[in-house]
Amino acid sequence: MTRPFSLGQWISLHPVIAFPLIYIGWAYLFWIPVLRAETSVWTFPNIIWFLVGGASPVIAGLALAAVTGGREQLHDLWRRLIDWRRIPLVWWLVILLFWLGFDLIMAGAAAILGITDAPVSANWSLFSSPLMLLFLVLLSFVFPAVEEVGLRGYYLDYLQKHMGPTTAGLVNGTTWAIWHAPFVWFPGYYANTTFNPALYWWLPMIVCQSLMIVLVYNRTNRSILAVLIFHGMMNFTGEWLRISPQMYPFLLYGNIFVAMILVVYWQTHKRAGIQLSSR
Repeated sequence: MTRPFSLGQWISLHPVIAFPLIYIGWAYLFWIPVLRAETSVWTFPNIIWFLVGGASPVIAGLALAAVTGGREQLHDLWRRLIDWRRIPLVWWLVILLFWLGFDLIMAGAAAILGITDAPVSANWSLFSSPLMLLFLVLLSFVFPAVEEVGLRGYYLDYLQKHMGPTTAGLVNGTTWAIWHAPFVWFPGYYANTTFNPALYWWLPMIVCQSLMIVLVYNRTNRSILAVLIFHGMMNFTGEWLRISPQMYPFLLYGNIFVAMILVVYWQTHKRAGIQLSSR
């Protein structure tokens, strides 16, 4: 007599599909009341629905890790989240300074090209107000902490075991973009920020940024901590610099440029590896 095919067995065989189903399905289920509400996402009970739905990355990651790898894989996720020694010194510099350099270069290009005469307006007073600084740090890094454990620590890690960095990054980034899409309709979500996204430029930007995260992840020994900080610094830098709303569609071109460099780099190394192995 054959044993019935369990949900756990299906997940173990199809994690590429199972992760997005849990990750996006859980989030959208709890976000429906927020999308239908006429009051701000930050008011009760909307914020409860938003936060429960927003926990889907870590819920999907931990659940699938437990099913497919058990306690050992859960321990591996934890180690890669807290072990700062995985990150080489030069990559600490990249993680902490990349977005500052990128945003300033794009701001200079925007000013030269006439996109806007005020691309940034840095909020220096932030550093003299501990409470404001703490709030921005929490806002910038708490959500990445929830996202990166599952999205990169589990899902990207699994994808790269079965496909190259470009394909894995595109699959991972597209999944991430679909998850973010409802944010543009959450009432009042971006009310206190300089960010006001439109889907036509924001979703492609998310996919491009995922390719950058793949590079950081791979060059830091699969460190979840590294990609968490890299993601958080992107959020923090944008809010600290007070990037002009006119800048954000223009930033897409910079993101595409960096993403294309990475794709060419990976494809070149892939071809070089194939040539060496055939000799």
